[in-house]
Amino acid sequence: MKALILAAGFGTRLLPYTQHLPKPLFTINGRPVLDYAVRNLLDAGCTKIFINAHHLADAIAKFVDNHRSKNLLEVVFEPVILDTGGAIANLGSQLADDDFFVVNADVICDFDLSYLMACHKASDALATLLVHDCYRFNTLCVEQTTPELGIVRHFSQPPESGLAFTGIQAISPGLFEYMPPETIFSSIDVYKKVCELEKICALTAKQFYWRDMGTPQDYQHTSRECLAGKVFGLTPSQIPGIDIQAIAGDGSDRLWFRARHREKSLIISDHGICLDTARNNNGTAQLNAFIKIGQHLAGKGIAVPPIMGHDTISGQVAVADLGSTHLVDHIRGMKEEGIIKWYQRVIDRLIDFSFKGIEDFDTSWTCQTPSYSKQMILNLECRYFMQAFVNEYLGRKERFENFARQFSHIADNALIHAMNGLMHRDCQSKNIMIHDGHPWFIDFQSARPGPIQYDLASLLIDPYVTLSRSVRDELLNYTLEKIGLQVSFDMTAFIHSFRYCCISRNLQMLGAFGFLTRIKKKNQFEKYIPAALKGLECRLINLNDPGLAGLTNFVQNLQGDLK
Repeated sequence: MKALILAAGFGTRLLPYTQHLPKPLFTINGRPVLDYAVRNLLDAGCTKIFINAHHLADAIAKFVDNHRSKNLLEVVFEPVILDTGGAIANLGSQLADDDFFVVNADVICDFDLSYLMACHKASDALATLLVHDCYRFNTLCVEQTTPELGIVRHFSQPPESGLAFTGIQAISPGLFEYMPPETIFSSIDVYKKVCELEKICALTAKQFYWRDMGTPQDYQHTSRECLAGKVFGLTPSQIPGIDIQAIAGDGSDRLWFRARHREKSLIISDHGICLDTARNNNGTAQLNAFIKIGQHLAGKGIAVPPIMGHDTISGQVAVADLGSTHLVDHIRGMKEEGIIKWYQRVIDRLIDFSFKGIEDFDTSWTCQTPSYSKQMILNLECRYFMQAFVNEYLGRKERFENFARQFSHIADNALIHAMNGLMHRDCQSKNIMIHDGHPWFIDFQSARPGPIQYDLASLLIDPYVTLSRSVRDELLNYTLEKIGLQVSFDMTAFIHSFRYCCISRNLQMLGAFGFLTRIKKKNQFEKYIPAALKGLECRLINLNDPGLAGLTNFVQNLQGDLK
């Protein structure tokens, strides 16, 4: 038995990503979609599978060359795309000896194709189409002759009463007699003519899994539910029983989902389609960092949600579900004593994150920069503050260069006594979950070697939680004591760099809030700006560093721009 997989198209609905990778090679659970079609056909007993190719045909050919069943596969290059009917007619001499399958390369389907062929052979049809009820695509009018089989009457039917063609069909060689002489034509046009002879049958599938992946949204949705299905240990036909709901995200462009099936649940982080040469290059870097760093941290026994599965092209990552309670929510309404105890637990785990996390850490996993450096402080914190907050948000035409000396001074002092380990880089209350009575760190994709003082600063001057000066001092002293149990260090020097890390973190916060509000239009972050700006002013004043006098005066003057 033979088959043809239609894989020649440009994948225009998936542009711009299909400029660099043909749609049949997009992956689901790490496997190309094309491989799913090949496997289904082999399982049905096919001994020869033709794959037509045109767009990025070399990539299709490479897939075949590396396939374990390559001796049963053959790429048929089309210099000009022949459309679906033309592709079938082009192989007429090789397909005309027996009934054969034709399947689209951009669908995922687990239907037993041997049953489709058996039903086809038992009929008098020239083609038997696998159909189902899918409202988006319902156009076929089928007159049922049995609960499963029917005759296709026409191909334009209201969705309410029609059925959808899956792109999977069994064909008899007799159909070639009804094909037009031209080389480029649609198989549907042939079916429309032949259905008048009652020679086109339809097999209605019900308990099966089928998804079209023509658009980015369809592809990513399919990838999400298949990833969840794999983690949950489900068969494909059980996947529609998974409940996937969007949940509130953060300041990034990632989307978040909770998948549930019976008593099981997990969280899926959607980074967007990730191809290095496509428009989501930064997303690709973040995705890889998230996976590599997450696996590393979990392997060290650090309190992060274990990564349970991922697909790198669709950008989907499944992690353990830690619930919905962030630290900021957990401590709301608590007395000061209770807040201090919870923050002490966080600090204990933060020290583990820093000390244990740096062991065997590979800087090639990081995105943006390999480590927390002076250049990073200047570009991603100080310049970010000037451009995103001062210029974009406040509308001031101030140049970074006007304060370059002061910013350099901040960076030097933040790093001069740095206690380097693995830094989280965004260790604030919304990135700390409370689960099973313990704090857990999330959003660790920006981790890199750097000072624990920065993470401590992020935690204690968190814009989402207002800690009193006395509480911050108590927690700082607690940190010094706990670190002192593990290593010998100069506490005064530690505090010196910590105070400058507070400044650099505060600058980063304001840059982020300005960017998210003005550029990303995420206005929920704007309410944190006044407190963050006031905090920066107070920290600069309390620092009382003559080298930062100009910056201090400038920040004080910015207060008037908020009114």
